[in-house]
Parts: sequence; C-alpha cells; structure tokens
Amino acid sequence: MTDIHQIATALESQDYKQAAQLIKQLQKESPENPWVQYYIGRYYELTNNPDKAQTTYKQILRDITNPKIVSQARQGIQRIETAQQNLRQQAIETAKNDPSSLEPGLLILEPVSPEDKPAAVQNISRIFKIDAYTTRMQIQSRGWRLYKTGPIAELRIYGQELLNAGIPVFWATLADIKNIQIFRVQHFQSLSSPAVVCKDNLDRLGSIEFNWSEVSQRVEGLLPMFMEIMDYSPNRRNEQFRHKEITQDYAQICDLHIPSRNSILRICDQSYEFKQGVDFTQSSATSVASPQSNNKTSRVKKSPQMPQSTTRINWNHLLEIFDQQLDVTVWSEFTPFAETVLDYTHMLSKIESHVDVERKSETPWDSAFQLYSGLAFLRHPGNRE
Repeated sequence: MTDIHQIATALESQDYKQAAQLIKQLQKESPENPWVQYYIGRYYELTNNPDKAQTTYKQILRDITNPKIVSQARQGIQRIETAQQNLRQQAIETAKNDPSSLEPGLLILEPVSPEDKPAAVQNISRIFKIDAYTTRMQIQSRGWRLYKTGPIAELRIYGQELLNAGIPVFWATLADIKNIQIFRVQHFQSLSSPAVVCKDNLDRLGSIEFNWSEVSQRVEGLLPMFMEIMDYSPNRRNEQFRHKEITQDYAQICDLHIPSRNSILRICDQSYEFKQGVDFTQSSATSVASPQSNNKTSRVKKSPQMPQSTTRINWNHLLEIFDQQLDVTVWSEFTPFAETVLDYTHMLSKIESHVDVERKSETPWDSAFQLYSGLAFLRHPGNRE
C-alpha cells in the first residue's frame, strides 16, 4: 500500500515521475485521504504549475478541516505568491535596463461583467496586494478606469499578469498619445468627397482631403463649461459669500480617427465655423443629441419649429451625416472615464488638450478628453502594442 512518506520523499528528491505514480495509486487506494489533495497541490507547485497548485490549495481551505493540512496549504499559497512577486520584480528590474521602458505610462482597466467580478476581485487583490473591498469599489461594469500610472515596463508586466488571469486591461505611454497628430476642424468644404479646413498643433491653417472609408471610429464627449457665482451660506460664521464654480453648459466634441495617417480630426461645436463651407441648414432632418451610456449615440426628433440656425441644430445635422456615412464604433463613455482621471492633475497637465473652447481658466476635463480619445485610437486593432 502506498505510503504518504513515499510521496513526500519522491517530491523532495525531485523524482516527479515517481511522485505522480504514487499520488495516482494513493487516489485509487484511499480516495478519502485528505493528504492526497495536498500532495497534488505540492506536485503542481514543484513542477511549475503555480496556477493549478494555488487552485488546489484554495480548494483544501474550503473543503478540509484537518489543521495540519490547512496550515500546509496556506504555506503553499504564501510560497507561490512570494515567488510570483519575486519574478515580477525581477522582470521589472530587467526591463528597466531599456531606457524606453521608463516612459510614463497608464494601465487601463476595462469593464468587468457581473458574473466575472468575483474572480476579478480575487485576482486583482492578489496581484496588487490590496483588500477585496477596495478592489470591488474600483471595478466598473461600464467604461474604462485609469487603474495605475508609472513606468511602462512595470505596467506592461502587471498588465500581462492581469490578462493571464482573465482581467481585461490595456496599457499605453503618454508618448504614444502625444505622437498622434491632432487636426482641429474649422469647417467642412465638402461632404461627398470629404475635405476639411483645419489647424494643426502649431495653429497653421490648411486643408485635408480624405475618404469616409479611412475613418476607423468616432469618439464623442461632453466638456463642461463653467461659470463662477457668489455662493451665500447663512451657516458660515466668518464669511457669508464665497466664489463657487458651477457647470453652466456643455461643449460637444467629436473625433474622427484616421489610423492610416496616424491622425485625429477633432470637431467641437464651440469652435466649428457653421457659417463657412457646407451649409447644414439645408438638411431636412431636425434632431437633438441625447448622450447614451452605450457605444452608440441615439438622437431624438425635435419639433420642426425650432430655429434652424442654432449651433445645436447644425451640430446634430453634422452628426447625422456621420451616422449616414460611417458604419464604425462610436466611443461615448468619456464622462465615466474622466471621473477616474481628474484627480491625476500632474499627469493631465503634461497632456496638451488640442481643444478649442474659450475658458477663463484651464480645466483638466479638456486634457482628459485628449487622453480618452488617444487611448481609443491606440486601442484600435491596427494600433495595438
């Protein structure tokens, strides 16, 4: 009859073939023996199958009450986690030998479905050594979350480990986003053979001709327009009035991505010259934009009595033309993403917004949109790392 000590001896002497045979025999002879499960985990651990070993050890913690076996399983889990941390740190240190690996980067967590959330919480908590409650609050069911910043070498290694654990993430450098050319559209000269008058990053005015088929995707967003008011509070002891900033309105913005030219055409209702070029008042459709939480933006019909010369009506005519001409993904979850990045003011200050909105003072919302659209651009299959 197979003896537990024989299995232990075979594993200690690294005779893994013999150990596997003995474990198999013991499973047949004594399937209820709780040590069988432990030595299966130990076998996986010593033969470089840490994921299977960890799964086995965790199953022991759920199913077995023998204190000695439970203690050994916990030690096994700790050994695996320590080894993984050491390997990760070694990989990070090795990667740092390449100067480009020190580029500032971002790690983006993509939405996790409700059914996948428990496993995601467990794996993110394990990889980053944080508590489950904090992790649970950081996982989103829609939209992206800026999860971590730092040297791209480190983020790439964390990101790959997360992907291996089934958690949807991607990463990019700020330099990747900066390298995308942004052209701020002043107006369309033509729609049938699309041509735009635009400004480059040096404010030089020019024109670009392109084909609708070159546009790979659209990005839409709302940028808050702020105003200062005097806020009165009778509960305040020393000062009854103070300046307070509130959202007065929203600027609408839309990017057309042209990856073959490494370019984005950026259109904003606050700076678009509707009195120049294509006359959108000739359009028969009248609608009002209604931002949605999904990737497709729907528009609601509005009364034909609304003045056709308003910026909003012209803007919606322009978006309707995009709907007709472009069968592409529309990224429209900018706001929930922005809410995860606005506190990163130092990072956002390094990102030129390329947004023409007249403001009394700068706001991180503009740079956040540049970041969101740039990430969507890089996320396109043709531009992935």
